[in-house]
Order: sequence, then structure tokens, then C-alpha cells
Amino acid sequence: MTTRTDEAIKKEVIDQLYWDDRVDASEINVTVDSGTVELEGNVGSYSAKGATSTDAWAIEGVSTIDNKLNVKYPETFEVPSDDEIKTNIETSLSLNLSIDISNIDVSVTAGIVTLEGSVDAYWKKVRAASIASGITGVLDIINKLTIVPSENFIDKDIAQDIIDSISRNYKVNVDNVDVKVEDGKVILSGTVDDWSAYRAAMDAAEFTAGVIDVDDNLIIESL
Repeated sequence: MTTRTDEAIKKEVIDQLYWDDRVDASEINVTVDSGTVELEGNVGSYSAKGATSTDAWAIEGVSTIDNKLNVKYPETFEVPSDDEIKTNIETSLSLNLSIDISNIDVSVTAGIVTLEGSVDAYWKKVRAASIASGITGVLDIINKLTIVPSENFIDKDIAQDIIDSISRNYKVNVDNVDVKVEDGKVILSGTVDDWSAYRAAMDAAEFTAGVIDVDDNLIIESL
């Protein structure tokens, strides 16, 4: 298969950003070096910043993304106060029945959100941050939530559950992915073909019961 040039990748990333109605790409600068995409400039919300990474990963040949975008609201926009942001995040979390917010503490300082406390599954930690990212006024998120499983799990069983999940997914060659688990912490290494395969492998780890953290050492092979 022919290796894609950086210029070809750059053009498609830019086209994808301008296509995405969630993103104002007019203040985004894109550079590509050996498949590594760097995004710099400003976007109008934290959720838009996340969308730019998703857009870039959709492009064939992208191996790494360095998202340096800043969240900058229009001068005419009345940014919510920290207390309002905190209240809105807590309300949104409370509406998600899969997350028990009784052990979650939300604090906001100058638009930077810190999540502290505990949840009983790794995917709930990820989900809590995702919910917070959609709240207007958020500039960044520091996720300090810890995982306290509701029951005891054996590392080898966790690893086997992850391997079994990966092997069932047609997007990933399980022989190219190494899974290790130490005290509930998953270490993923090896190679995957593209972003969708990477995401599938990460999902297999994040959604498995007993996982308290994921150390991602996977390499996306640039085409």
C-alpha cells in the first residue's frame, strides 16, 4: 500500500475540520510531520476541541495527534461563572443514572474543572469527564477520579476478558496486541492498523469490569 504524504493528510484533515459543523476551523492551524498531526489555534468550546481530534483521527495515515488548541469564547459571549459551571456539571451528572454522584466532588476555577472522588468502574470515570466536557464555560478538565470496584477481581481474569473482547472485534488483530494487568491496571502495547482499531482495543480495556486504570502504549501504524 502506498504511503500517504504529509501534504495529502494535511489537506484532508483541514477539509474534515471545515466540514464539521461543530467546529469553527477558521482559527485552527494544522501541521503534519510523518503522520503526526499538530493542531494549534483557538476553538469556541471544550467539546469542539474534542471534536477536532476525532475529525483528525478519521483521516487515513494519521498516526499521532498533538492537540494544542485553546478554548476561546467570543468577546460578546457571557461566559458562565465558575459556580454556574459547577452546578450545571453536577446537574448533568445527576441525570446520568449509570453514575453515582454521591462520591464525586466537582470544583471549578477560572473555567478549569477538577473531578475528585471515586466511581466503581473505569468507564464511568471516562464518562464523567465526557459529560463535563459538554458544559458551556469549561476550558479544561482535570480528572482525578479513582476507581473503587464494588467487588474483587483477579488480574488474569481481567486480562482474559479484555483479550476475549479484542478477539471478537474484526477491526483488531489480537495477535498484535499485548495485554497485561497489574492490580487492576491494564497495560496495552503492540500495534493496530488505524484509529478505529485503536479505539476498539481501548474500549475493550475501558469497559471491562475490574479495570481501575489503562496505560496506553499502543502504536497506530501509519500507512
